[in-house]
Order: sequence, then structure tokens, then C-alpha cells
Amino acid sequence: MPTDQLAGRPGLDLLRDMIAGKLPGPPIALTLNFTLTTVEAGFVVFEGTPKFEFYNPLGTVHGGWAATLLDSAMACAVHSTLPTGQAYTTLEFKLNCVRPITVDTGPVRCEGRVINGGRTIATSEGKLLDAKGRLLAHGTETCLIFAAK
Repeated sequence: MPTDQLAGRPGLDLLRDMIAGKLPGPPIALTLNFTLTTVEAGFVVFEGTPKFEFYNPLGTVHGGWAATLLDSAMACAVHSTLPTGQAYTTLEFKLNCVRPITVDTGPVRCEGRVINGGRTIATSEGKLLDAKGRLLAHGTETCLIFAAK
């Protein structure tokens, strides 16, 4: 969908239509093997499974995979709160990796939740969990909100 058409939709509607298959998901999700599964106003869930192709030279999944999942969840949580005509971009995010991720980790769940939504700045937090609910990584994000072009 062209970006000019995206600007004419509330964020929550757009994300719900992605889950329903009415709109395609972003290509990065296909490349990195994760998908948006749940969206509510201010809260989203992505699920994914690490692959050997994501390994770093140390024999674990590269931290960039966890960072991408967390950035996606935290940013989409903000996106879910935006009305028609508004857009956002990530200004900053911080990530803490607390457990190694490998192919043996299996499926993961990444939750993003808005902490505070303002007119021009929104903050959110995220948690990356394994199937047993153990914390793998967590983070926070700041997004700039602006009028969509």
C-alpha cells in the first residue's frame, strides 16, 4: 500500500487490517521471521522464531534480531494510538538483553505497550519472552509524532 494511502487511516485500523490479511505486513517481518498477532490501542504483540541464519560469530542469535522485534513492538504500540493524519518515527530506543537467544529458544513473544502518549512525543516499553514466559530482553522507546505527508 502506498504511503499516501496509509496516512488516511487511524493507526489501530491499519494494524488490525494487517493482522486480518487485508494489508500486507512490512517486508522486514518476513525477512526476520516474525509477525504481528495482537493489537489494541496502546498495546501490540509480535511473535517470531529465531533461525540459525540470525546467528552471530559467538553462536547465538544476533542482538539485532531482538532489537528489531522490540523496536517493532514498541513503535507499533505508539502507532496504534495515532489518529488519521499522524505519523511517527523512532527517536531513540534502549535494549537490555538478559538471556541468550538460540534456535533452541523456540518461538518468542514480544509485547509493546505505550507508557505515555503526547502530542509530539510518545514513550513505550517492550518485553521479549520465551514460550515459558522467561524474559529474554526488554527496552524502552521514544517516538516523535508529526503530521503525515
